[in-house]
Amino acid sequence: MTSKSDSLKENITENFSDFSQLSDYSFMNSLNADPLSTKDGNDHKPRSVYSGHYVPVVPTAIPEPEYISHSNKLFEELGLSSDLTKDPDFCRFFSGDISVADYPMSSVGWATGYALSIYGTEYTQQCPFGTGNGYGDGRAISIFEGLFNGKRMEMQLKGGGPTPYCRGADGRAVLRSSVREFLAQEFMDALGIPTSRSLTLYVSRSEIVRRPWYSKGSKYFEPDIMIDNKAAITTRVAPSFLRVGQLELFSRRVRNNAYDEALNELEMIVQHLIDRNYKEEIEYDISLERKAIKLASLYRSRLISLIANWMRVGYCQGNFNSDNCAAGGYTLDYGPFGFCELFDPRFQPWTGGGKHFSFFNQPSAAEINFKTFCSSLSPLLSKSKQAQEKLDQIEKDFSELMNKELKKMWASKLGLEHYNETLINEFFNLMLISKADYTILFRKLTDIPKNLDSLKESFYLPINDELKIRWEVWLENWQSVLKKEENIKAKSESMKSLNPVYTWREWMIVPAYEEAEKGNYKKIKELQDVFRNPYVEQPSEIDQKYNRLKPSKYFNYGGVSHYSCSS
Repeated sequence: MTSKSDSLKENITENFSDFSQLSDYSFMNSLNADPLSTKDGNDHKPRSVYSGHYVPVVPTAIPEPEYISHSNKLFEELGLSSDLTKDPDFCRFFSGDISVADYPMSSVGWATGYALSIYGTEYTQQCPFGTGNGYGDGRAISIFEGLFNGKRMEMQLKGGGPTPYCRGADGRAVLRSSVREFLAQEFMDALGIPTSRSLTLYVSRSEIVRRPWYSKGSKYFEPDIMIDNKAAITTRVAPSFLRVGQLELFSRRVRNNAYDEALNELEMIVQHLIDRNYKEEIEYDISLERKAIKLASLYRSRLISLIANWMRVGYCQGNFNSDNCAAGGYTLDYGPFGFCELFDPRFQPWTGGGKHFSFFNQPSAAEINFKTFCSSLSPLLSKSKQAQEKLDQIEKDFSELMNKELKKMWASKLGLEHYNETLINEFFNLMLISKADYTILFRKLTDIPKNLDSLKESFYLPINDELKIRWEVWLENWQSVLKKEENIKAKSESMKSLNPVYTWREWMIVPAYEEAEKGNYKKIKELQDVFRNPYVEQPSEIDQKYNRLKPSKYFNYGGVSHYSCSS
């Protein structure tokens, strides 16, 4: 009799030939290619793309690729053997050389266009043609889509070379940004937050690209030097890479009567989004109007939950434009992101982000992206006034539902059954004026401390007498509420499941990618281990290294406390 474990082993993909048999390209098979594109994918120069859902593109392989790491967890989930990382064809494929693709794999990849809205304002000036027809995946090229144990996943190279959307850039990603994205995606998954995932990370032993960055110890806001960087490719994985900006692009084309097939292509991309991300929740045989209404409602729930979870763990997206907002309701695009250390509602690590994309403003940014999403669906409802009114109401209710979810989240982080406005507002005020570390303070509160001494390691400055009194009063009031509600031990355990021990601290990541530039990948693998279980305290040696306050020298330190998107 075959055991369950034996059955699972039988389903493990152990070589590249077997991997190829998993392929199933729904995106290219069900959507339209740009009519002006080439079938062979030799399409690497900036140009206007007027219609179609994608452009076939062959990625540009990095020369002399060297394997750095892969996600053991994702490999297991996809039924892939870690031995694949030693397969020469697998290595070539995920470092950009897809000439090794075996039938039935596609011999070309694909890049997609999308529109850009920044905080609700439509932009076309970033497009070199001034029309928006050159804006899209400039260095992200999808190369594989397949079924893994019945679950559809798409695999996309970040840094795979130029596409028609590259706007004159080289289409490369530097090792620094590749390490950050590779680590961050798996960390977010371990935190329990929906996200794109990391498959593999490769670096070129010979290709160097120049980028603006910060000199060591720089206090400048923007990069002050040009530096040489090793080119790298990380493969990110998701059920789809469909973004709000993609729906927006086709909606704009409908509105502008750009071409005869614009409305049909909008209908196609919306149906494809449903097929890829909402298939289990939206019936196939209902009308398109009803599908659009259900889609808006479901996406609203996912987006609200996502933002509340971002806030829960201190994550700041940094550049939450419509094109960086996944229409499937998960985290996408790890460029100018960061995690809040010193508590500050205005925290924003990206120099180009501004306050509208700051930590506590993310619910507002999400609401604006949701409005863009709804307006993109509107052309599908033009024949039904009733359906449009339903969509308008779904959009209108976003703010109220977002606030409810946030209140629930803040209460849960503090072990409260119900949101206590007075108690929580005072807590925010105390965190701010006491210069508290967001992650450390919340985690220490999970032990339900009786006095301030237990919290001292959470603060960046000594607590004066006045503040000490306020904290003691707050702790007393907080505990009195907890004791009225239920078992304190159960409260503590619940809080520990929501408040991680370890967070992303940029000053700890910098040595990992700096050592990687020298060919030493030990710190990357160590961070992978730490980030694998962020809610569980590690052995003392690891805990003392990764669970501590940001050293004072890194405040206002270019490339650590703030950084440009020079990747």
